Amino acid sequence: MHFLAAATQSTADRLKDIPTDVWLKIGAGVGALILVVVVLRKLARVNKVVLGVVVAVGLSFVGFSWIYNRDEPAWATPVVERLAEFFPSRGKAAR
Repeated sequence: MHFLAAATQSTADRLKDIPTDVWLKIGAGVGALILVVVVLRKLARVNKVVLGVVVAVGLSFVGFSWIYNRDEPAWATPVVERLAEFFPSRGKAAR
């Protein structure tokens, strides 16, 4: 039975084998989640109309930037391709 215990690693040994960059990414994700929760709790007290306008303007800036520069994430490409037909983009000027 001792050969089974010697062959398996303890949990601490397995955790030591995980690269440092993975721990940094996990830490950044937990930090971002905490930040989002704090910000959402603060925004819950704000006037909903003002919050809606601020969110709409922010999303518009991001969306128009994606359309003009065509640097959108892969999941947004189908929508951005259709919208790029109606709005100016950097790619059309080069053609």
